[in-house]
Order: sequence, then structure tokens, then C-alpha cells
Amino acid sequence: MADEPRIFSGIQATGRKTLGNYSGGFRQYAATQEQGDGFFCIVDLHSITVEYDPRDFHESTLDVAALLFATGLDAERSTIFAQSHVTAHAEAAWLLSAVTSYGQLGRMTQFKEKADAHEFVSAGLFTYPVLMAGDILLYRTDIVPIGDDQRQHLELTRDIAERFNYRYGETFTIPQGVFPEVGGRVMDLQEPAKKMSTTLSTEQGAVYITDESDVIRKKFKTAVTDSEKEIRHDPEAKAGISNLLEIMSVATAEPVAELERRFDGSGYGDFKEAVGEAVVALLAPIQERYRELRADERELQRLLAVGAEKARRASEPTLEAMYERMGFVKAEAGRLFGAARPRGL
Repeated sequence: MADEPRIFSGIQATGRKTLGNYSGGFRQYAATQEQGDGFFCIVDLHSITVEYDPRDFHESTLDVAALLFATGLDAERSTIFAQSHVTAHAEAAWLLSAVTSYGQLGRMTQFKEKADAHEFVSAGLFTYPVLMAGDILLYRTDIVPIGDDQRQHLELTRDIAERFNYRYGETFTIPQGVFPEVGGRVMDLQEPAKKMSTTLSTEQGAVYITDESDVIRKKFKTAVTDSEKEIRHDPEAKAGISNLLEIMSVATAEPVAELERRFDGSGYGDFKEAVGEAVVALLAPIQERYRELRADERELQRLLAVGAEKARRASEPTLEAMYERMGFVKAEAGRLFGAARPRGL
């Protein structure tokens, strides 16, 4: 596996995961793990940047772990772990903050959107793109499978890597993003001009991966469309129908153009019903596997522990190189209180 490209991506621990998370995240993870040495992380440190309930946080972290495996990740093929279990992530974020400008962070669109939605804006919400950069760069990642909404953060990661390499010597691989050709940004069913969100969508506007089948059907039946009758992909003029066509394409693997031909002459009602049924069929086996995994919490935690150990070993050389090239004085070799040799002071 040493000659395979490195793959890394992460997903927030909090929030009920939507069809958008499946399309832009889970689906891509399972596909790209076959292309190289994959590292897939539950970014729980990111999740505490906004107000949250610790009990819900604990449970939702295990929910996401179960979904990662239920949607196709293989613990034998890939490394699946929680970010907080590998302390190199927090250390790398602090080191990389020295090569990230205040102005760059202030231009992050997601920060502006989330800051507007919260009365208390934490410093962590402002700086978390640096933590994301550390997540990716620690593994000398070649490929980052992400949704379209993460393009800006990946570009910042690339800038940080290039600046670090320029100042301290070649250390990081410059990662490339891989984005879904279709379904990279699934939109809210009630407000198709807005992205489907775990936190900002209404209950009726978001389709959750664990929704009951009848709930999913109802949400699609009431999806907002337009006053025309033509089923045509035109995101500017027909945002709702275009969103439904992309969702149908994700669920059935049929190209959008073929779906346009198949539903030519059909009414909106029949089309929305067909999309709902396709999504139900897509999610049913995932939900069954998720329930099986979620029922065995100890096994989930064991799988995450195995992944964390693999991630520690993989990230250690990069973190040590960062300390060394930045000029830190290393502690003397040897063991300290039975722990591994310290990296630096």
C-alpha cells in the first residue's frame, strides 16, 4: 500500500446526517477507498466550535461511526477513527496557525454564515479551517473527497501547505480535491436555493439518512418545484426540479440526461413520487446495517480504537518533521514515565 495515493476526508460528529452528507461525503468515501490508502475521520474537535449538548455529542459521534461503516467503508481496507483520539491533529493545528493569516480566515464563507446564525461566536469557529488543514496535511494526502461546499477550505489548506513548504522546507504534499460530478451540493427541498443542512434546514426541507421510509416519501411529495411542467435540469431557472434530478441520479446512478428523457411528459407529482421511492430504496440497506452496528457500541468503539492506532502511526513522522523543521528543541531520546519519546518542548 506504500505506493498507493493517500486519501483523507473528515465528517462532523454532530448533527443528524442528511442525504446531502451521503451524496457529498459517505458515498465518495466508499468509492475512493478503492483507489488508495484511505483515512476517514470523525472530526469531533471541529464539532465543539458551536454550542452543543455533551450527551448528544457522545451519541452522535457513535452514530456517525456506524454510518461510515454502514455506507461502505471497510475497516480492513481503510483507517476510520475519531479526530480527538489522535493528538497530532490538535498539535498540527497550532503549528499551522503560525503560517495562516487572519485575513484568510476572515474570508471563509462558512465562518460568516455560521457566525451570523449564532449569538456566541467562538474563536474555534474562526480558526477551525486550520485544524482541517492539519487533518489533511498530517497524512501527506494526495486526494481529498469532499462536497462542493468545502472547496474554499481545501484551497486554504493548499495555501497553508505551500507557505509552510516555502518557509521551512518541503514537508507536505499539496492535496487535490475530488468532487462529485452530480450531487456535490444537495439543496433543501423547501428552499432549493439553499444547501440541505444538518443545522439550518427545516425538518421538512432536509432528508435524513435515518428517516423512516414514509417520512422520506412525504418530504419528496411536498418538495418545492416551480409553476412550469417540464422536467429539465436548469439550476438557475428550475432550482427545485434540478435538485430532484440530481438526487434521483445519485440514488439510481442514472445520468441526469437519461432521467430527463425518462420523465419527459410526466407530471411533477409522479416525478417527485419516483424520486422519493428511489431514495427509500437507496437508504433501506444502509439503515438496516446502521441499526445493527449501533446496537453494539463496544464493537464500534473497538473499531475506532484500531483506526486511531493506525492513524497515530501514520501521522507521527509528519508531525515530527514539522517540529524539527520549525526549529523546536527535541527532548532526549528515551522513554519518559513509560510513554513514547516526546516529540518536542
